[in-house]
Amino acid sequence: RIMKEMGAEITPLSRTSYRIDATNIKRCCVSYEPARKMRASYYFIGALLARFKKAKVELPGGCPIGVRPIDQHIKGFEALGAKVTIEHGAVSVEAEELHAANIFFDVVSVGATINVMIAATMAEGLTIMENVAKEPHVVDVANFLNSMGANIRGAGTDVIKIRGVQKLHGTDYSVIPDQIEAG
Repeated sequence: RIMKEMGAEITPLSRTSYRIDATNIKRCCVSYEPARKMRASYYFIGALLARFKKAKVELPGGCPIGVRPIDQHIKGFEALGAKVTIEHGAVSVEAEELHAANIFFDVVSVGATINVMIAATMAEGLTIMENVAKEPHVVDVANFLNSMGANIRGAGTDVIKIRGVQKLHGTDYSVIPDQIEAG
């Protein structure tokens, strides 16, 4: 729903397959109503920051397990050269350019690992992320990004290295099943 609102074309191909064309996404904001229903609206920040060098996303909602801190996300975005502000329940992130950084996460965070990894795909130079999450879906996101032209190595280990690229391209990709949802 959010991607459609932002301008993506989503075409069902089968009961389990979709074609998502994000070519026409021009907005770098995710509005309040759909974001508050998501437990991970913050994932849009890394993607929008990589593509547009700015993003404004409402803080996550829709999660019965409680507060979802984003301090490690912010640490990573700032290390890549972004300025981050939080006002009125929204995170605004902006950078003139993203540049490579060495980032050591204070705590292991799946969300921060994925989000900063996404943003770093378009940062100039070699970003090294340490103390990262190693879950299968972190590896899957790295594989997905690599299939689009990213240069990510080490996903599934304690250190992920991302050499920034100028642009990404479309891909055909099958996402792995989510083990939590399956359980």
